[in-house]
Amino acid sequence: MSGAAAPRAAGPSEGELFKRILGAEWGKLHPDIQRRFGKNPAPGLPLYYRGELSELRSSRIAKLLGYLSMPLIQGALIPYDDAHFPVDIQVYSKPGCAFIFKQRIYRLTRRKAIRFTSYMRESEKGEVLEYVGMGLGMKLLLAVRDGNLHFTSDGYFWDILGWRMPLPAILTPGTTFLRHCNDNPQQFNIRIDIEHCLFGRTFTQVGVFREMPDAQHEQDAA
Repeated sequence: MSGAAAPRAAGPSEGELFKRILGAEWGKLHPDIQRRFGKNPAPGLPLYYRGELSELRSSRIAKLLGYLSMPLIQGALIPYDDAHFPVDIQVYSKPGCAFIFKQRIYRLTRRKAIRFTSYMRESEKGEVLEYVGMGLGMKLLLAVRDGNLHFTSDGYFWDILGWRMPLPAILTPGTTFLRHCNDNPQQFNIRIDIEHCLFGRTFTQVGVFREMPDAQHEQDAA
């Protein structure tokens, strides 16, 4: 028996956080991007996106780092090369929690699917922090260029009992550059590059994603 979709109660959204951080720059974002990030995923009512990565690459040193880090942060650093495979994204919240969670499922070719979950929060200083597991995270700087949203990491850290210990750049995967560009009201494309201070480009992801209505996702999952 089916009925009307349950209304989404107010919850935390990336847009609320990004709007505070960007200030007047938020108004320069494409309206589709503002609407996309402004959605509030209430607990139990996540947002779904489905897409395809046309490119997944990692350098030799990146593959080594990816394999070594797998037991701690599986999926954050994928040590494989692949192309044209599906990826599902779920953005959700938890009751009584101000964090925004994002789960990605990479359905690689001829490999077991990789599940990776991170969460984003605002620090006491008004910084955007993204945690990838085991207390490891990075500070993100936001910028608007040509109506699109750009993220650049500004240092990695290890959060130990609420104290953020900065990690030397040489011991990290490198500086992360993420670009979210709008294609149309339902579709966007992303590009992620990580550049190490000594080893150059270590990781790359390029893909296109579409928003999925709840009903469509439930039908596919059935």
